[in-house]
Amino acid sequence: MRAISIETSIHGRVLIREATVASSAKRFFVGFHGYAQSAEDILSQLELVPGAEKWTIVAVQALHRFYARGHKAVIASWMTSQDREQAIADNIVYVNRALGPLLVEAPEAPIVFAGFSQGVAMAYRAAILGTHRPRWVVAVGGDVPPDVRVAPANCFPSILIAAGESDEWYTSEKLQADAAFLAGHGVTLEVFRYRGAHEWTAELRHRIHEVLQRLL
Repeated sequence: MRAISIETSIHGRVLIREATVASSAKRFFVGFHGYAQSAEDILSQLELVPGAEKWTIVAVQALHRFYARGHKAVIASWMTSQDREQAIADNIVYVNRALGPLLVEAPEAPIVFAGFSQGVAMAYRAAILGTHRPRWVVAVGGDVPPDVRVAPANCFPSILIAAGESDEWYTSEKLQADAAFLAGHGVTLEVFRYRGAHEWTAELRHRIHEVLQRLL
């Protein structure tokens, strides 16, 4: 038996909520959801960040969709371990194409990427290996993936690592390892621990607000 990899076209789903406060400048707040979530999930969280009304929110849904067990809700995953390298490349191209048309009329617009859980790896990959470079990556409850660790330091934007104090998945040990790597790589880094587990909280959203405010 032999396995072959076939390239094919596939359509992704991206939700865009324009800024609700009039402004002379475009700003893009781009979200990547976690495993078994959807574009609606990350959009709803980013909308709750204070000051997000001044930003165009772009919620990118992972390409691999499936039904939630026992429900009709459609959810998605960024990738599995199978054909991982091809999936990474496909996902980066997907995000490049999703953002490209939005940036045609505002090529210098500030961009912030925000990932949650499995979406953190995608936020890092799109930011560091993709075409459109954000000013910040907000990484909530997820690791720095190994494939971006080999990228030159000048490819990294400023990064906010955030994690709940009782997060059982993104543990203190994982956070400390990521922080040590990024700091040693010369990356501008901030770390925020908040009360909570593997989840979004009001405290976290207020901390993200501080990042957005610096770019106004």
